[in-house]
Amino acid sequence: MKMDSDLLPAVGLAEEEEADMNDWKLSLAFMKKRHSEKIEGSKALAQSWRMKDRMKTVSVALVLCLNVGVDPPDVVKTSPCARLECWIDPLSMSPQKALETIGANLQKQYENWQPRARYKQSLDPTVDEVKKLCTSLRRNAKEERVLFHYNGHGVPRPTVNGEIWVFNKNYTQYIPLSIYDLQTWMGSPSIFVYDCSNAGIIVKSFKQFALQREQELEVAAINPSHPLAQMPLPPSMKNCIQLAACEASELLPMNPDLPADLFTSCLTTPIKIALRWFCMQKSAKLVPGVTLDLIEKIPGRLNDRRTPLGELNWIFTAITDTIAWNVLPRDLFQKLFRQDLLVASLFRNFLLAERIMRSYNCTPVSSPRLPPTYMHAMWQAWDLAVDICLSQLPTIIEEGTAFRHSPFFAEQLTAFQVWLTMGVENRNPPEQLPIVLQVLLSQVHRLRALDLLGRFLDLGPWAVSLALSVGIFPYVLKLLQSSARELRPLLVFIWAKILAVDSSCQADLVKDNGHKYFLSVLADSYMPAEHRTMAVFILAVIVNSYNTGQEACLQGNLIANCLEQLSDPHPLLRQWVAICLGRIWQNFEPARWCGVRDSAHEKLYTLLSDPIPEVRCAAVFALGTFVGNSAERTDHSTTIDHNVAMMLAQLINDGSPVVRKELVVALSHLVVQYESNFCTVALQFIEEEKNYTVQSPANTAELGSLTPGRDSPAVPRLRSVNSYTNIRAATTARNLNKSLQNLNLNEEGGPPAFSPGNLSTSSSASSTLGSPDNDEYILSFETIDKMRRVSSYSSLNSLIGVSFNSVYTQIWRVLLHLAADPFPEVSDLAMRVLNSIAYKASEDGDEPGGHRHYICPTLQTGLCDWSAKYFAQPVMKIPEEHDLESQVRMERQWRFLRNTRVRRQSRGITQKGVSRLDDQIFINRNPGVPSVVKFHPFNTCIAVADKDSICFWDWEKGERLDYFYNGNPRYTRITAMEYLNGHDCSLLLTATDDGALRIWKNFADQKNPEMVTAWQGLSDMLPTTRGLARRVSIYLDRSKQGGAGMVVDWEQETGLLMTSGDVRVIRIWDTDREMKVQDIPTGADSCVTSLSCDSARSLIVAGLGDGSVRVFDRRMGPNECRVMTYREHGAWVVKAHIQKETDGHIISVSVNGDVRFFEPRSPDSINVLQTVKGLTALDIHPQANLFACGSMNQFIAVYNANGDVISNIKYYDGFMGQRIGAISCLAFHPYWPHLAVGSNDYYMSIYSAEKRLR
Repeated sequence: MKMDSDLLPAVGLAEEEEADMNDWKLSLAFMKKRHSEKIEGSKALAQSWRMKDRMKTVSVALVLCLNVGVDPPDVVKTSPCARLECWIDPLSMSPQKALETIGANLQKQYENWQPRARYKQSLDPTVDEVKKLCTSLRRNAKEERVLFHYNGHGVPRPTVNGEIWVFNKNYTQYIPLSIYDLQTWMGSPSIFVYDCSNAGIIVKSFKQFALQREQELEVAAINPSHPLAQMPLPPSMKNCIQLAACEASELLPMNPDLPADLFTSCLTTPIKIALRWFCMQKSAKLVPGVTLDLIEKIPGRLNDRRTPLGELNWIFTAITDTIAWNVLPRDLFQKLFRQDLLVASLFRNFLLAERIMRSYNCTPVSSPRLPPTYMHAMWQAWDLAVDICLSQLPTIIEEGTAFRHSPFFAEQLTAFQVWLTMGVENRNPPEQLPIVLQVLLSQVHRLRALDLLGRFLDLGPWAVSLALSVGIFPYVLKLLQSSARELRPLLVFIWAKILAVDSSCQADLVKDNGHKYFLSVLADSYMPAEHRTMAVFILAVIVNSYNTGQEACLQGNLIANCLEQLSDPHPLLRQWVAICLGRIWQNFEPARWCGVRDSAHEKLYTLLSDPIPEVRCAAVFALGTFVGNSAERTDHSTTIDHNVAMMLAQLINDGSPVVRKELVVALSHLVVQYESNFCTVALQFIEEEKNYTVQSPANTAELGSLTPGRDSPAVPRLRSVNSYTNIRAATTARNLNKSLQNLNLNEEGGPPAFSPGNLSTSSSASSTLGSPDNDEYILSFETIDKMRRVSSYSSLNSLIGVSFNSVYTQIWRVLLHLAADPFPEVSDLAMRVLNSIAYKASEDGDEPGGHRHYICPTLQTGLCDWSAKYFAQPVMKIPEEHDLESQVRMERQWRFLRNTRVRRQSRGITQKGVSRLDDQIFINRNPGVPSVVKFHPFNTCIAVADKDSICFWDWEKGERLDYFYNGNPRYTRITAMEYLNGHDCSLLLTATDDGALRIWKNFADQKNPEMVTAWQGLSDMLPTTRGLARRVSIYLDRSKQGGAGMVVDWEQETGLLMTSGDVRVIRIWDTDREMKVQDIPTGADSCVTSLSCDSARSLIVAGLGDGSVRVFDRRMGPNECRVMTYREHGAWVVKAHIQKETDGHIISVSVNGDVRFFEPRSPDSINVLQTVKGLTALDIHPQANLFACGSMNQFIAVYNANGDVISNIKYYDGFMGQRIGAISCLAFHPYWPHLAVGSNDYYMSIYSAEKRLR
């Protein structure tokens, strides 16, 4: 028979189409994010973008040593030589006047960059004057930055000993000034600019002295008696920046076309010098008519971006910023280009100085040192922008034509757009990011820039962090003051992205009144729902544990705004509106009372039955924080709390564990609030439990059992289940080993087998919540379970309308019920809440402080943070399953082709007709007595369930793939299994006779099995009601004692799960909504033993314990939906099956072996066949018109549609030819002619048609 490995070759088009048609259309159950991810927020990225220490340069010392007219002795000047200082020719006026004018000009040039600083000039000074100047500036600046600008063009070059030169009083001598002294006077933080030849020497000396200081500081710190420690401590020089005009061995350029203070010009008048330099290049000849004189006449102001000069300045800023961001390490970029406005300007201009001065063989030096940037490609964009601007000059000046703006920004945005469209995985960040920032300043390009920025932020948290580190924050904060409607969607999107990654921005928003912007978006009914969702998400972050935010939003009418949108058709909006409400009144009494006035809690009730589990969850969260306010209580508020509690209690059997976990947390708020009342209830229950012993149903079911005990030596070790949903995995390895040893003990004797009772409760849920070690639990799982069964349980269904004095009792019962929840994380949380109260109750008698408390008001599920991850992840990206090239999609395609081939090949065999079915193709001893077997529809895996575990076999290779514990309590057993999504990513559903449903993934492969979800499918199946009285027929084997257990049928097409069993209803669950959609009363007084449904006709067929077969049409109301009842069987119906064709028949079989065929529209059977007596199991092959009966009397008979026996199987194949045991279960493969049989002697065998057919 062909298997998976043979399916890889390409297949014909017809097959592909067929596969595409059916499998692609089927919906998938339990594959949403809430099933595949852990419900927790993302790890917070450390945000380094926020400047811890923003600084200002508040004082500037301008020290000019020019001594106009006297050249220093160690410099031989060329003739002609560079003369201009601050664009003034010193020889054009008297020396003193020249000196003063140059000083005044230098101050003006610096003031362009930092107008608010204190400027002090020191012209041709002495050492004392410099000292006085520096110490007074430092004194005034306190902890802020001081700038020291030194022009040494009229004094000798710096010395190797670390000295610069100044004058004596009479200007007859040059006096050295030590850098060490300068450091002492200037202190830190400071910035030094040296414009003189050999300036690099100063930088070197500065570092050596700084190091010397550090050592002195260390010595003084270690040894207080050291002479150094007696002196005043030298200031540390760690936070100092230096800019020097050239290396230690270089002279300044003397080219007469350049200013003498070229370095200062680059730092303080960059545009002017850049244009002059451009004109001096050979390439400038390509721009006709542009001369140095013309450059002086460029119209406009530097700070007006609409003028030619202003635009050039803007482009220059953008380009130098971009070069720095792309070349510098991030932290250095932050320090030099984002911390201090003046430092940032000087460093941007320093990049230009490096470019210009290197062309004259001079290398400017900085400390901290920068990587070389003079060859960066962006300089070419600068040359082009200058070229375009200058080429217009002659006509603008002579003819007055209008100035055409530069295409620079539009082109850079296009480059950014190209980067975005070319896929982003594993590439360097886009170079243009800082330019996008600059463009936000321009109204012309703003819309486009915001759109691209949004698309960039959508790439994920890393992109948000990058954008924040570039400095986007103040820009987008400022834009919230704009009233332009077209910016709203973009800004809301951008802010949602920022806050999803860094929620600390809540404070900035409230401080700048930014929350008002989002309040108005939320209130704007013309806004699309997705933008209102983002707005309400942003507001939910603003009010999250932030009192100022809560107050601001309460005044902004947030509560009324949210309540209006609770019924919006957009589920994500409903979810976030509820979360936002829950957060605004969390520990904030004024908001709660505002909610009470608007009857917010009553409006939230409607969401408790929302079709989307996450919305129900958010509503539970909101109601939980509503009752969880720890302010003084009044009668009014207590009444409200009780109301809310009783509404919440209705969710006790919600299908989604996420909702039930949130429910436990919500109820825990109530428990904390009314602690004393709950302590009283707890004591009552503990007393009641002590005085009452429940006979364990596990023992009653053993009488006259046919099964041998589990005493075989070959009992395997169970695979431990992945800790995420480990079914209350043992706290210690010791416990686990002990419980594994118990497995091979007889079920009646010895300790009970592997079950949650004797392992205690610690799954990851409790470890994340920091629960105590389990041996400290005062109420064990067993005790709680007993309490739950003792307390008059039927009252759960009539929870509502109970007099309020017993609200606490009711809630206690709900918590007991949740503590026995099939989903471990829910039961763990509930166990913690119950135990905390039990401790408090019992502590009154104990010595105080004997126990730890483990319920704290901050019990949380992580739902809100997990929901917020949605906004941090890419929203615009095609999901992987829709991306035709993705691996997920390819794997799915492969599976669908495999399915088609299995269907086609098996059809080929069954259509020929199967004349025998007794070829044993597999036999193996199962670890437990098989109670349910189920073939996987498309691969070679079969699941075999025993009482509480599931074993997976590969029936083709004959090997065991997996064995794990299902997690049901000791007194329950697995009675049904289904494969969900069998055509694609399979999940396994197990149903146990206490009404619990569990769904597993990652089984039968190399991974650990994980529980995807679990819930109470049927709540009224009480374990205590299953006793021997329910035995229906002498023939029934042990698996049928005590009633039918739970029976299920699964409809993949509709995602509906039909459940029934020892109850009087058929309950239909919608797995998409994870909620009960319908209860169909069976109208009978006996249990349902078999279910089968046909989605095309909306029919459900149920076989019952009283022998009746009932047909229901689920489209009709509960009173008229039973459309047919057949009462022809005299005894328990083993199987009722409806054929899926349009006019398919109903086939039913009772324990007496009579097989009856019904036509749904006619009241009597159309055919009857008699098969074996003592029938214990039966299955019908959906394709091949075969049915197989298993008997108590240790044989299997296989019949064809006419009732002829085609095979009788009594012995196992093999040398010994042992007789087969009493048949406990059997099942056909949905497609292949294979029959799996489990018997009471632990063996599981598979029979198939003759080899020649296969």
